[in-house]
Amino acid sequence: MDPKDAQIILATDCGSTTTKAILIERRGDGYRLVCRGEAPTTVEAPFEDVTIGVLNAVAEVEELSGRKLVADGSIIRPARGDVGTDLYLSTSSAGGGLQIMVVGLVRRMTAESAERAALGAGAIVMDTLALDDGRRPHERIERLRQLRPDMVLISGGVDGGERRRVVEMAELVAAANPEARLGAKYQLPAIYAGNVDNREAIRETLGSATALSIVDNLRPAPERENLGPTRSEIQELFLHHVMAQAPGYSKLVPWTDADIMPTPAAVGNIIQTIAAAESLNVVGVDIGGATTDVFSVFDGQFNRTVSANLGMSYSISNVFAETGLDNLQRWLADPVDAEEFSQSVRNKMIRPTTIPQRLLGLKMEQAVAREALRLAFEQHKLLATGLKGVQKHRDIADAFSQEVTGETLIDMMSLDLLVGSGGVLSHTPRRAQAALMLIDAFLPEGVTRLAVDSIFMMPQLGVLAQVHPEAAREVFQRDCLIPLGVCVAPRGADREGAPCVRVTVEGAGQTQSAEVRCGEMKVLPLVTGTEGTLVVEPARGFDVGQGRGRSLTTTVLGGVLGVVVDARGRPLQWAKTPEARREQVKRWAEALDAYPS
Repeated sequence: MDPKDAQIILATDCGSTTTKAILIERRGDGYRLVCRGEAPTTVEAPFEDVTIGVLNAVAEVEELSGRKLVADGSIIRPARGDVGTDLYLSTSSAGGGLQIMVVGLVRRMTAESAERAALGAGAIVMDTLALDDGRRPHERIERLRQLRPDMVLISGGVDGGERRRVVEMAELVAAANPEARLGAKYQLPAIYAGNVDNREAIRETLGSATALSIVDNLRPAPERENLGPTRSEIQELFLHHVMAQAPGYSKLVPWTDADIMPTPAAVGNIIQTIAAAESLNVVGVDIGGATTDVFSVFDGQFNRTVSANLGMSYSISNVFAETGLDNLQRWLADPVDAEEFSQSVRNKMIRPTTIPQRLLGLKMEQAVAREALRLAFEQHKLLATGLKGVQKHRDIADAFSQEVTGETLIDMMSLDLLVGSGGVLSHTPRRAQAALMLIDAFLPEGVTRLAVDSIFMMPQLGVLAQVHPEAAREVFQRDCLIPLGVCVAPRGADREGAPCVRVTVEGAGQTQSAEVRCGEMKVLPLVTGTEGTLVVEPARGFDVGQGRGRSLTTTVLGGVLGVVVDARGRPLQWAKTPEARREQVKRWAEALDAYPS
């Protein structure tokens, strides 16, 4: 069956702890989500069979929908009446996802390009080895042996450029002879994506020590990247080589009607699909218990980063240590001493499934989330860069001394849509809390749509977008995204209380206006799905995308909050004393009615 003729679609996401299943049905107005089920992932002992978790999650979908989907321990296809499905798809990050070691020449050039390729394919980059990383050869060998990655990605040298040192780095991989993470009975996959003139030497060096694949150079010239072939090969190896070693995947693969995708790659795919379909600049974030993934598409260029030490349970202590107590306390309207905050963080780390029992506990957890999101986004901006300059010499010594990484591609003034996902954002008691966390962490500028993933179905929609983009887009817009509203944030700063911006919203037969002064936040209601005309008139010295002091008129769609006007300044203007900062935070939360009185 052509996937685009499918009437019933079943999709699962095999996560590290939970397997989620969704059922989609084609109705008169297009494709819609029917229901969702979940069950514990069963890739580890005592089950050691990922399909058991899949069938358990699908069983819940059966119960909720009344449609029989499983018979004789397998998915029923095709659909007939109220039995079976036309299409079954899956993603996976079970077993810790896809973990890669990157080996390159120059940390800020070919190694950085290799990182972008691996991250875009849905991998976690465990470490990056480069000639200029400050480590001695025996330290690099020991590192490879310790980490036991799923595969190694080797880059280095533009086409026609450096050769000898690229081979030296490959020799380190051969000398380390690292064992793969999932089983020791197969050769470690290795991908070479460097100077084409080195291919024969790389085959001689790694051909017998690894399961070697050779693809096009991911950095064929200093000013050009070619990441597509490397990303495709990573995903191909993930499915047919790495995941083949995981318990139960040999049974799951024949069930699916398209290749299983790494979960982060699938999320990136739906972000790219929506950005391309609507010509949008998009930033998406998925904050989990151990990691925080950030995705962006600006002017058609996709980037993904994973902050493997920033999360809300297993990694929450890393957030506390990296950002510091002062940065966490500034988000609280209530005084909290260091010991209380520290104990709260430790409890969450050792009891990751608990939820706050007090309002203050919720506020502390959301303060940590703000800092985790902020730090992850700062890391993302460092990697999501353009390529600057053309090297005049091919000598490796010159490469070390030249600036080869350009400015960040992230321009918050041109951002159209900011999407949040993950439990701390999707499951807030009030949607205003999610909106406030996104605004505080990312500091959008100009006019930006805000949304959250309602039940975290972006991975399933990402793999669906590969075979049926229309269905993926329809479900994403109608059932996945919860529109929070629009954020209006002038760029610039002035003293608190000075004039900042006048905002007028006309929609649903009503016109509302507000004068918002520096340091304030205000909300103008606009019902979800209602189209309105927004007029923004900034004061002199403030910019909303048209230049300082110039007004902007645009069409916006309403959301849960409506239009949030943020006149706190860019960068954010904080009061100088702790007491005054607590008063600021209290006013901002009250403006959005984020917490109960």
